[in-house]
Amino acid sequence: MASRDKLRAMITPSLPEWRTAAGLVPYPDAMQAMEERVAAIRRGEAPELVWLLQHPPLYTAGTSADEAELLDADRFPVFRTGRGGRFTYHGPGQRIAYVMLDLRQRDIDPRRYVRGLEAWVIAALEEFGVRGERREGRVGIWVAHGGIEEKIGAIGVRIRHGVSFHGVCVNVSPDLSHFLGIVPCGIREHGVTSLAALGRDASLADLDRALARHFPAIFPEPVAETKAL
Repeated sequence: MASRDKLRAMITPSLPEWRTAAGLVPYPDAMQAMEERVAAIRRGEAPELVWLLQHPPLYTAGTSADEAELLDADRFPVFRTGRGGRFTYHGPGQRIAYVMLDLRQRDIDPRRYVRGLEAWVIAALEEFGVRGERREGRVGIWVAHGGIEEKIGAIGVRIRHGVSFHGVCVNVSPDLSHFLGIVPCGIREHGVTSLAALGRDASLADLDRALARHFPAIFPEPVAETKAL
């Protein structure tokens, strides 16, 4: 019988597992689950994963966070995290997609990966008649309307030993006043918006289906390689 190590070597790449969490997932629980899954992916013991969820209201600080941009430290819990970026908000009505991919197997460098995440969200938003756009020097997804620009999607990633985690968040119908406790992503001159604020009657499930439809075109299944046992 093949040993456990040989069985691991026989795992062939496949499209990621998709998982949607019910209810609000506590941030520490999500971080622990991601850490464990990323380690298992790296060892070849688990498939890649796209995990869709919501958090209770909270702020997170990325590796470039400036404390002066935390305007109301007592409003919600604040979590320090290893993802890139600055302060952001997570809460109900916001779809978070934690994306755990083996970028080594997919031969994707970090810059291309971030661009892919942006393209993925932009393609999904198009289904709701929303034109999401990139802006040079401002990571994330932006919407120009009424003579202003506002952010509808944020991106913050970390890559460990070639495996990605953290990911993207898209504002579907969150309480936008919750963003007032921070300077979102360190950008003072532009606000935030959501599908609801733009007049789109869309649910989290609607967005989930759009994200699932467009993922394979942005991140196609890697070509399986034959590994010696």
